[in-house]
Amino acid sequence: MATKTRQWSELLHNRDVAIIFIARLAMSTSRAIAGIAVPLYLVALGFSGLKLGVLYLAVALFAAILSQVIGLSTNRVGAKVWMIVVPAITVLAAVAYAESHTTWILFAFAAAGSFGRGAGAGAGMVGPYQPAESKLLIRAVTPTERNRAFSFVSIASTAGALVGTALAALLGHAHVVDSAATALFRPSMLVAAAFAAIAAIVALWIHEPATPVATDQPRPKLFTFPRRSAWLLWRLWATNTLNGLAVGMFGTFVTYWLHRRYGASQVTIGELYLVINIITLASGLVAPRIAARFGTVRATAILRVAQGLLLVPMALAPTLVIAGAIYLVRMFAQRIALPLRQSYALAMADPEEQSQVAALSNLPSQLAMAAAPTLTGYLFDEVSLSLPFVIGGLIQTLSALVFWAFFRNLHPPEERHAARTSSLPGMHDGPPMTSTAP
Repeated sequence: MATKTRQWSELLHNRDVAIIFIARLAMSTSRAIAGIAVPLYLVALGFSGLKLGVLYLAVALFAAILSQVIGLSTNRVGAKVWMIVVPAITVLAAVAYAESHTTWILFAFAAAGSFGRGAGAGAGMVGPYQPAESKLLIRAVTPTERNRAFSFVSIASTAGALVGTALAALLGHAHVVDSAATALFRPSMLVAAAFAAIAAIVALWIHEPATPVATDQPRPKLFTFPRRSAWLLWRLWATNTLNGLAVGMFGTFVTYWLHRRYGASQVTIGELYLVINIITLASGLVAPRIAARFGTVRATAILRVAQGLLLVPMALAPTLVIAGAIYLVRMFAQRIALPLRQSYALAMADPEEQSQVAALSNLPSQLAMAAAPTLTGYLFDEVSLSLPFVIGGLIQTLSALVFWAFFRNLHPPEERHAARTSSLPGMHDGPPMTSTAP
């Protein structure tokens, strides 16, 4: 136990990891507040499910474009700059939401601030700058620390979501009248802006050493395709497209769904998310141990299957309490799997192509997430409040099976020796791998 505690404390003594942790905590708090307040604000202004789906389409498309720009440009402009610029844009977007109810402004700044990209109790995701953050994080730690570092930063997301949902509950109102919506939601959005500003300011202290370039070599291109990691991208594109389609069917609509299905207010939803975030806070501590016991790929696949299957009973739950309990279990599984999947993708990529892989691997997922919400909104309005979640759950289960089929014999560096000696269950059936070829 003392060794485990020391391993976690060593991450806090890593200056850049600690700064990334604090920035993620602040940014996740901002996004968690917006994840509750924004959809309920839009509903109070009269947005239908279909109109909300169109807005989420705009958000997802802009986020996809920005994420690719960030991931493909970090070799040229650096990663740190995006850790400052993206939160600053979120500040402007949150202030715009605090002051306006004009439709085009709401659409434009929802896209700019990535409002609606990863909602529900998991709304603490940092947004499009994640490729830059991942590159800084993986450079700051050793391969044996990688899963633990990504899980450590994932804890910051959960903690930020916890703080954000608590603030959303405190700042929320049980009943909102259309004409008073902007005034009632203004405090929530201004607080969200303040936390995004903290994230931008903290990131100023990140140390990013310049990449040495020989004088006889040309400067890195602004956009480069990761050719040595192309084999990895093809596999990730297949699995992430399915997962993105699934998430687009339910992920951005959880708050809206709870409001429509059970009549839950911002206060009630904030309290539910608060409980979920408190209980799932330990998920980041559990993730490295599960990966060490079962292997990163096996653990990720099993946990994603659980996430998909749990959506079906959640969608059909007769009461808010039952739905909330199922959602809690699902979020625990999701928060264990997410850092493992992110860590694995970067570990298998060529070291010089990690930021590009971080961005490009999610492109099909982001496009699928962009396409799905409009259909989901239509289904909510015209067919059923349960059907999109059921469809999404089945698709996510399929994505887990495809992930297992593609990667079950491809182990990250720290697991290859264990795979050869069969110390990890089910991980002795593949040859040693290099990071540049399957």
